[in-house]
Amino acid sequence: QVQLVESGGGLVQPGGSMRLSCDAPSIRFGSYNVAWHRQAPGKQRELVAAISSGGTAMTVATVKGRFTASRDNAKNTAYLQMNSLKPEDTAVYYCNLSPGNYWGQGTQVTVSS
Repeated sequence: QVQLVESGGGLVQPGGSMRLSCDAPSIRFGSYNVAWHRQAPGKQRELVAAISSGGTAMTVATVKGRFTASRDNAKNTAYLQMNSLKPEDTAVYYCNLSPGNYWGQGTQVTVSS
């Protein structure tokens, strides 16, 4: 059983920053690709960023230049650094590991003044 533990969510003002973490203590973390998804109320879950097992990172157009995916294989942890946050970034954020399609429990990010 692969367990992913997400943390770092909360309330932040527009323009602020936040870093999410995804811990995977029970697996050979370096062999997995990590993707970050989000789901806003009433909307479908969407991909926002990803980082491959080899360290190649990508972000989608809506967050490009603001969000960065990274990883520390020695700590079995992936990160999503979010800067210049906007109210429309409000969502539950999930990490996903592949192969295997493992999901974290999600962490709420609320951007509001």
